[in-house]
Amino acid sequence: MSRLPVIASSLPSAGGLPPGSASVGPEGMVDPWGRRIVYLRVSVTDRCNLRCVYCMPEEGLDWIPHEKILTYEEIARVVRVMAAAGLKRVRLTGGEPTVRADLEALVSQIAAVSGIEDIALTTNGLKLRRLAKPLVEAGLSRVNVSLDTLDAKRFAEMTRGGDVRRVLDGIDAVLELGLAKPTKINAVVVEGVNDHDAVPLVRHFADRGARVVVRFIEYMPFTEGWSAGYVPLARVREDLERELGIVPGARVDGSGPAEYWSVPGTGVSVGFIHPVSEHFCGACNRVRLTATGEIRPCLGHIGSVSLVETLRGGGDDGALRAKIAEALSGKPERHLFAEDPGEAKGVMTAIGG
Repeated sequence: MSRLPVIASSLPSAGGLPPGSASVGPEGMVDPWGRRIVYLRVSVTDRCNLRCVYCMPEEGLDWIPHEKILTYEEIARVVRVMAAAGLKRVRLTGGEPTVRADLEALVSQIAAVSGIEDIALTTNGLKLRRLAKPLVEAGLSRVNVSLDTLDAKRFAEMTRGGDVRRVLDGIDAVLELGLAKPTKINAVVVEGVNDHDAVPLVRHFADRGARVVVRFIEYMPFTEGWSAGYVPLARVREDLERELGIVPGARVDGSGPAEYWSVPGTGVSVGFIHPVSEHFCGACNRVRLTATGEIRPCLGHIGSVSLVETLRGGGDDGALRAKIAEALSGKPERHLFAEDPGEAKGVMTAIGG
């Protein structure tokens, strides 16, 4: 098999961007800070069937025209090029990825790529009862479900109209398939809204044992006035220690940044993802591919590099690798959520969570 050439790219040091270079080649994808990139989060659509308060404006958004959204074949090509340079994990996000038709076709294409070890899905769960089985049969490895509260009224308020019963039924549909990897429940904690819902959420899944991991995520600065809703997860952890006696636990399978604890006597793990209060940038191993074909190397910075002209203008895989290296060269050493939240511009449903 022929060896890929190393493609290096560098950007001038400015605005907090790294002064070094990145490389994409047979030895892997390495950013200017020496971090190896093995994880790609792919937004397959900006559209969503909910309007969560921390993700989308109440009035909604003007959806991106369909012709500007990457095709499944274009996404799979990017994955193939990156997998040849060390990519191992792919997560499909949105918007809400399950609103895009025939999502299992994309899963199947990615599953066929040599080197990809894990294909995950982040979803609001509303369509999982119908889609879980075909997605898993196509090659999906794991599922993360967004569930911020069990309280039906509060859930409807936070999602602006969602039905928590459908989400719970969707989670059951995944668990019925007996996946080897645990299903993760993701809850974004918002001050004065669901900041006291952590204990009942963990208790609800206690009888599912190691098949479920409940994770809490700090509210991030993607909406105006975000700090009014911010809750440091140390407070949530204290609630769970006091009420459920959680203790530090073993790392759960996956490549994410969560700090894990366990609930004694249940097998359930609890994760804490604290991008604001305790950033984990030093171990960052990921980049994002937006629905419109931009590589965004850091969620907390606005810089990105478009692959569209290369993908649709006849560029070969070498040209695509060069664009990916250019994007990696703009990956900062760390985000500035706490120091400069204004740098985190964009709308989560458009960026890809």
